[in-house]
Amino acid sequence: VQLQAYGGGLVQAGGCLRLSCAASGGTFASYGMGWFRQAPGKERELVAGMAQRGGITHYADSVKGRFTISRDNAKNTVYLQMNSLKPEDTAVYYCAADFKVFPFVVPLAAPEYEYWGRGTLVTVSS
Repeated sequence: VQLQAYGGGLVQAGGCLRLSCAASGGTFASYGMGWFRQAPGKERELVAGMAQRGGITHYADSVKGRFTISRDNAKNTVYLQMNSLKPEDTAVYYCAADFKVFPFVVPLAAPEYEYWGRGTLVTVSS
C-alpha cells in the first residue's frame, strides 16, 4: 500500500487548507485512516482518525470544531479539511492506514498504523 499526501502550504492564521491522501495498492475501504502531525521538537500526534466503517471519527482536542476528516472510498482518498488555522497548527502532516483494525474502531496510536505516507508541510503564519 502506498499513500501520497498533498495539499500543504503556507497560509495565514484564520485561513483554511484541505489535505488529501491518495492510497494505491490495497483495499482502501478496509483501512482505518488517520492524519498525524509532527512539529519541530515535538512528538508525532494524532490529529484526526476515521474508522473503516460507520463514519466514526476521533479528533485531538486541539482541533475539534476546526478540522474535519472524511473519506471517499470510490476515490481511495482521505481528506483533512482544516479551518480557522492557527500558528500552532504548523507541522508536517502525515496520513496513515491501519488494515488490522476492527471496522468500527478508530486507531488512535501511531504504532497501530502499518502504512504511512510522506508528509506534507503546513505552515500557518501569524
